[in-house]
Amino acid sequence: MSTRHVMVETYLGPITVVAKGGAISGLYYEHHVRRPSPEAFGPEADIGKDLLLNEAVRQLCDYLAGRRRDFDLPLAAEGDAFQHTVWDIVKSVRRGHTTTYGRIAEQVGDRSLAQKVGQAVGANPLCVFVPCHRVVGSTGALTGYAGGLKRKQALLELEEPPASDAGRLF
Repeated sequence: MSTRHVMVETYLGPITVVAKGGAISGLYYEHHVRRPSPEAFGPEADIGKDLLLNEAVRQLCDYLAGRRRDFDLPLAAEGDAFQHTVWDIVKSVRRGHTTTYGRIAEQVGDRSLAQKVGQAVGANPLCVFVPCHRVVGSTGALTGYAGGLKRKQALLELEEPPASDAGRLF
């Protein structure tokens, strides 16, 4: 099956979920910083007939409603080897925790790569499914998010850990 998409209305605004073949390849907000052209999303799918997109939307809605903590979906983001390394690290950041661009840079082998890590995080085409909202600045301040800082804040508040763990980095 080719590239196709569905749109879902959420309290974060409309979200477009894109599938390519048998995997989810994108999640984009309406005013997403690096949102591809609509043609790149393929035709709109019938969510009742597309089991993969149906499941992705179900899991996304459950997550946003606080009923789901993790996602169990086949993901296939397009990116280079460095981006995939960064995205794999981002995927390992547990719900209720955050990390910094510098810490990710250290994990890839060189703290001086923090800016390049930031670029890779910003290029993540699977926002929410690959939780780039959990990456913050070195002081813990909220920094860029392709969906906007209000959405980043809302996602972090949704995932807020118990009071004893507040502010803890993973």
